[in-house]
Amino acid sequence: MYANQEPILAPISFEEAVARALKYNLDYRLKLMESALASGQAELVTYDMLPSLLASAGYLSRNNDYVTNSVNIYTGQTTVANSTSQERDRRVASAAFSWNVLDFGVGYFRARQKGNEFLMAEERRQRVIQNILQDVRGSYWRALGAQRLQAKTQALTEQATKALAMYRKAEQEGVVPRKETLDFQRVMLDTVMLLSQRQQDLEIAKRELAALMSVPPGSPFTLVDTTEVALPSVPADARGLEEMALLTRPELREEDYRARATVEEVRARLLALFPNLSISTNPQYDSNQFNLYPNWIDSGIRLSLNLLRLPAIPATLRVNEAQQKVDEARRMALSMAILTQVRVAVERYRLARQDYDLARESQGLDQRLAGHASASLAAETGGELELIRAKTRELNSEYARYTAFASAQTAYGRIYNSVGLGVLPAQVQPGLSVAQLAQVVSSHVAGVERTTLPGAVARGPVR
Repeated sequence: MYANQEPILAPISFEEAVARALKYNLDYRLKLMESALASGQAELVTYDMLPSLLASAGYLSRNNDYVTNSVNIYTGQTTVANSTSQERDRRVASAAFSWNVLDFGVGYFRARQKGNEFLMAEERRQRVIQNILQDVRGSYWRALGAQRLQAKTQALTEQATKALAMYRKAEQEGVVPRKETLDFQRVMLDTVMLLSQRQQDLEIAKRELAALMSVPPGSPFTLVDTTEVALPSVPADARGLEEMALLTRPELREEDYRARATVEEVRARLLALFPNLSISTNPQYDSNQFNLYPNWIDSGIRLSLNLLRLPAIPATLRVNEAQQKVDEARRMALSMAILTQVRVAVERYRLARQDYDLARESQGLDQRLAGHASASLAAETGGELELIRAKTRELNSEYARYTAFASAQTAYGRIYNSVGLGVLPAQVQPGLSVAQLAQVVSSHVAGVERTTLPGAVARGPVR
């Protein structure tokens, strides 16, 4: 599962995370293998259209002579008695060439059907690529938030734990009123539990990201601590996105290829009901010395028709018509689902941007409150309890901001995914390194987001 991977020698950027997921993700590797298998099957079935050429040679031997008698059918008298026209030992050879028109036609349509199945496998592979980009986008930003908060969470947890131990001791010694110590311990326990839960939630995102990149379990890695980029604006032309999705979604193209494969299957079924014309030529050789001509050629043309299959023609036509209607209904239902996905994705992104703006504003307020609590403690006008509470709120607000930003990134990725935009260009050089593949992904996705998605804006640092 983890063989032949490039080692992680530096912090991982978002583009490198996507590249590693595309290069080493097992689901994507499976789709690559399925696509290669479908391509091989499409090539293999084309050989079914070739004529048949069966060459044979051998040695024949009898333990006695091949003896026959001839009788006159009118008189019943033997005309030739105990005669032979075949040697005991002889050599034979033949090359039977035959061409079946019906087999050729059926093989032709089967080859076209397998070709469409290969294209369907390619569309499924494209869908996996798009899903990988969406999953990595959300997991990466959540994992980066976990990395940024790790030191702060640990320091604040240690401070709250020490304060909790101090007030437990004060309760035992009775130097502070019991009600005050109990209230403080309750606040500290809630703080420690909240910090632990936040840390666990964010650490899970890092494990999810490691799984997407197929990083061996337990392997340490860090992420590039880059400045958060500005979120693109909400696409204004949702109808344009819907039209684009109906043209670019891999699932719809797969249904188109499936419909074409159904048509080829229909043609193959109908062709099997037609008369069959076969042509054969069979050069032969027999070393039998009694043969006047040891070499000769058998040739023939044969036309055959299975009369018992004729009553099946109406049923075959009805089944084929029903299959085409099912394919059309399935594509229509999928189109409706895709249109809904686009609308929902745009709305979710709009709401996610609002949540992110509120989270930023909330964090700024809690930062000012924490600064005020620190100043009050330094001036001996405030207590440690209030300071820890303020720092906890500040940390929780920062967590909420990171989570909101990751959710906004995920929502934007859902728009990208619902429209069906590509992650890689049509032609990618095989055998690229992780760094080279990361550059290809970054350039292509940035170009698509800048030129294709309506309402997208250039990205830059958050101010």
